[in-house]
Amino acid sequence: MKIIKQYKKLVLAVGIIALASCAHEDQPNESYLDFTQKVKTPLDIWIDQNYIDPYNISVQYEWNQNVIEQNRFLYPPAIEKVQPALEIIKKIWIDSYSVIGGKDFVKIIAPRDFVLVGGVNVNPDDVSNTLGLAEGGKRISLFQVDYVNKSNRASVTQFVHTIQHEYVHILNQTKPFDVESWAKITPNDYSSNPFGITDIEARKLGFVSAYARSNYTEDFAETAAIILLMSKAEYDALLASITVPAAVTAIKKKEAIVVQYYRDAFNIDFYALRDEAQKNTTAVLNN
Repeated sequence: MKIIKQYKKLVLAVGIIALASCAHEDQPNESYLDFTQKVKTPLDIWIDQNYIDPYNISVQYEWNQNVIEQNRFLYPPAIEKVQPALEIIKKIWIDSYSVIGGKDFVKIIAPRDFVLVGGVNVNPDDVSNTLGLAEGGKRISLFQVDYVNKSNRASVTQFVHTIQHEYVHILNQTKPFDVESWAKITPNDYSSNPFGITDIEARKLGFVSAYARSNYTEDFAETAAIILLMSKAEYDALLASITVPAAVTAIKKKEAIVVQYYRDAFNIDFYALRDEAQKNTTAVLNN
């Protein structure tokens, strides 16, 4: 019995050696994996110095099909458009929050990855465009980078609108706003088709834009972003253009909740943040 067991062990050992030998023969003589490190360009070095090193925010500007919707006609940004777009974001968004919220504010609460896309992200309705996407508070995709004009205020404002809006979502994921109070202001006018009406018509219902009608969280983010994109005079003019007094009252109630949220949750003076963003917007245009 002992001899049989030893024989079985011998056969098993021979089999293992044979398999190992065959497996070794099947292996390619050379690796097909490229372990060569990419040589950093001046743009990569600039991104390191202005985003990765100080804020731990990476930037993807080369094509990566794993982070882009495949059912849209999208393409990477032109190389010469990348740094100007990032300069706008840093000056108006990062620098403004860093001055008013503290130098470490964005370092602590921020998306960890920007994905830049050159083209327009047209929605399936062929009417509206998606300017940006925030994914779990970790990644923000920014579209239409190739179309940003640093010397044009409307172009800069539209581009910054994306990051201001999406960053509010990230703040809300960190500390929620008072949804219960918000829901009482315009409870009956939210819509699954917010773009069925214009911004002007939406304002008559108590929303700062048509997109704000999507739901409570989009309404909050849009209200905060719109105010941050305007000077006090421009925002007052917007309210003055609304011909329905009840709608103006509704928007002011929402504004008050936004202001209180920033103060209570983050100890930030929201109007000071707005003024700083406006000052930095002017600096971008004059640069």
